[in-house]
Amino acid sequence: MQSATSTEQVWTLGALLDWTAKHLAQKGIDTARLDAEVLLAHVVGCKRIDLYGLRHAEIASPQVRRQFRDLIQRRLEGWPVAYLVGRKEFYGLELNVAPAVLIPRPDSEHVVIECLALAKMMVHPRVVDIGTGSGNLAIAIAKHHATAEVTAIDRSAEALKIAQENAAKHDVAERIRFLQGDLFAPLGSEEHFHFIVSNPPYIADEDMAKLPVGVREYEPHQALQGGPGGFVFFDRLIAESRSRLLSGGYLIIEIGSPQEKHARERLTAIAGLILAPTIYDYSGHPRVLRAQKK
Repeated sequence: MQSATSTEQVWTLGALLDWTAKHLAQKGIDTARLDAEVLLAHVVGCKRIDLYGLRHAEIASPQVRRQFRDLIQRRLEGWPVAYLVGRKEFYGLELNVAPAVLIPRPDSEHVVIECLALAKMMVHPRVVDIGTGSGNLAIAIAKHHATAEVTAIDRSAEALKIAQENAAKHDVAERIRFLQGDLFAPLGSEEHFHFIVSNPPYIADEDMAKLPVGVREYEPHQALQGGPGGFVFFDRLIAESRSRLLSGGYLIIEIGSPQEKHARERLTAIAGLILAPTIYDYSGHPRVLRAQKK
């Protein structure tokens, strides 16, 4: 990016944005312009739209150019944009993210949508989010159901810290109980729920090397890697969920789209659970399974 920071040329924010978007595209970044917009707006401290309006002709200071150049270099190394700016939007909520947590994906919103639709008429639905990460599922559910009683569990203390920060950011910290541990281990034996929601690690060990570099090298493997076939965590979760659900309660779980057939077979084999039709994501891929306890 040397030419973009040359002292021989005066750079406006608009010109810097255009040059960088082309540079990223030439380097094979699929979302080149969007990435350039997000990173420059982050450095400048403005909205993306302002880069095309109010601040388009503004002169980029040496400090802005330097900070922007450093972020672009890290992006080219493979760093996800969400980690570079420290935030990601999920279900209309801006969440803090860092390499200790998986970056929330829009497709995971279908877990929230399903849970909220089923819980709409319940006064105090009890919800537990297994493997909460950034807290995206738990926080979105608590934010949009004012009387939901939510518990969020994760093995990672670092992830829980970020999830708690996000809960405070969206004024639901007092309505979510955060617990550290594996699956249901931190809970008392008498605790049961109307909803168990989860986006578990489901990438098969044999597929980890095929992931995009930004995911493979920078996102936490603990939140991604699901063992041989990707079903180690899934199998444990569904096996233990039946005894944790209240009568009529629901297990709502995200899956990898290639896993649909085997995931449905596994859930069907759990006595006492009635499996609903598969829920598809925004791209039309199988993404969420729902089972109800008889």
